[in-house]
Amino acid sequence: MVESPSIGRRLFLISNYAFLALLAFLCLFPIIHVLAVSFSSSGAAAAGRVGLWPIEFTTKAYAFVLNKAEFTRSFGVSLQRLLLGTAINMVMCVLIAYPLSKEPREFKYRTVYVWYFFVTILFGGGLIPTYMTVKNTGLMDTIWALVLPGAVPVFNMILLLNFFRGLPKELEEAAFIDGAGHLRTLWSLFIPLSKPVLATVLLFTMVSHWNAWFDGLIYMNDPTHYPLQSYLQTVIIQQDMSAMSDSEVELMKQLSNQTVKSAQIFLGALPIIAVYPFLQKFFVKGIVLGSVKG
Repeated sequence: MVESPSIGRRLFLISNYAFLALLAFLCLFPIIHVLAVSFSSSGAAAAGRVGLWPIEFTTKAYAFVLNKAEFTRSFGVSLQRLLLGTAINMVMCVLIAYPLSKEPREFKYRTVYVWYFFVTILFGGGLIPTYMTVKNTGLMDTIWALVLPGAVPVFNMILLLNFFRGLPKELEEAAFIDGAGHLRTLWSLFIPLSKPVLATVLLFTMVSHWNAWFDGLIYMNDPTHYPLQSYLQTVIIQQDMSAMSDSEVELMKQLSNQTVKSAQIFLGALPIIAVYPFLQKFFVKGIVLGSVKG
């Protein structure tokens, strides 16, 4: 016979659910508000009458943004960076984490190599040396300047390393007995068993590349090479309208700068919002399992 929860237990559950619902609303409110402003008329947005629902619904702001060559071009640069950078980061993390997950008796100087990577988390070369390195290697104004300096995200690599160390050694030994080499074992055994931590690292990597804006401003001398977030920073934060034609400036006055900015912000966040629900179920599990060993 199952006993019904006590009054205290019910009050706790109600309070807990109410708190979580309030917290979820506070997290979602800015996104919903920006979306509502982007679909509202310029007069309603300028008067501050927009809350969680569009006032005088219109899609002119999105039509203006999607027809802007600068926005679509920077969006394409960000997509290129996302695909290329994510692929490089994931491959490098896996190929480095696998050998470093071995015991010192299996991989000599393993501890030395681990500390070699770990020190880079504590100490960095600084902005100027990094800029000089990128410039002297001829990477300025290329997509490689955005992906190669951070080709090995050490924090993500450590998550993978610790997860690999937590896998049963018997599975690896059985693979070796069956004649598999290290690459075969990594591809057929470690990677399929590491889906939670790989999904977590994938999410970290995608968000990092998509949201990065500072390196675009530093390494791109030509604004046409800006990734999306760098472009949005110049338009929304610095409010640089010098690249706009006279007709675009007049149209901006009719649409309201606020509605156009809101449309650009939402479109900029949309790809990550669309991907996150598919990876979220692995997020907590991947973080916990990838941090239990040193």
